Amino acid sequence: MREQMNSHDPEKKATLKVRMAQHLDEIRDAQRLRYRIFAEDMGAKLHTLVPGHDVDEFDDYCQHLLVWDESAEMIAGYTRVLLHEDAQRAGRFYSETEFHLGTVLARSGRFMELGRTCIHPNYRNGLTIATLWMGVAEILQSQRYDYLIGCCSIGLDRGIAAVHALIGQLRHEQLLDASLEIRARHRLPPFDGADQQAAPMPPLLKAYFRLGAQISADPCWDEDFNVADVFILLDQQRVAQRYARHFRVAA
Repeated sequence: MREQMNSHDPEKKATLKVRMAQHLDEIRDAQRLRYRIFAEDMGAKLHTLVPGHDVDEFDDYCQHLLVWDESAEMIAGYTRVLLHEDAQRAGRFYSETEFHLGTVLARSGRFMELGRTCIHPNYRNGLTIATLWMGVAEILQSQRYDYLIGCCSIGLDRGIAAVHALIGQLRHEQLLDASLEIRARHRLPPFDGADQQAAPMPPLLKAYFRLGAQISADPCWDEDFNVADVFILLDQQRVAQRYARHFRVAA
């Protein structure tokens, strides 16, 4: 896969390469990064299968996509990829643990799910996430998947009403049609109608919107992570024109 140059250290340039984890040690490194970000930094209550690592029942069915800094020999960014066929072996997509998705998944075409996306604190810049997207796009193109799905988290630091306010500010084209009947399995309590400043939009959600993704209007309350998760759907036919050359599956 492709390489990019990044400079998180003014005295040293990093060479970023996006590729799949090649062996168990690299997967464990990624799971340690996930644990650091989600448990230590965010305070999530992880029901992990391996102490000090974020490991769940889906990991064995996923491919693990890394943004690797070759100069520092460390992971700069990460997402895990659950392909349609592997989700069938697992029994479901991770997103189905949070949302009722029968109408969505009944669509003709093949689905690819992203999850557990995280960026090392030293590499939080636009180039790192762009490098990660190039790896995602390469999988979509080479294996001809029609839809990209996943969950994106909105922090609850400012309260539940702030999340409702953020979703209420979204444009019509950013929201999935209500006819898809996407329902959260653990819904947020309803908005009380009082004026409330909207929660800040997470950078990952901004990145999805730039690509042309849409989200569900009914967020799932993930109490373990203290976040509201929205379901993401990116239809290849909706990919924003400026990204089409990376993401559009050839006819």
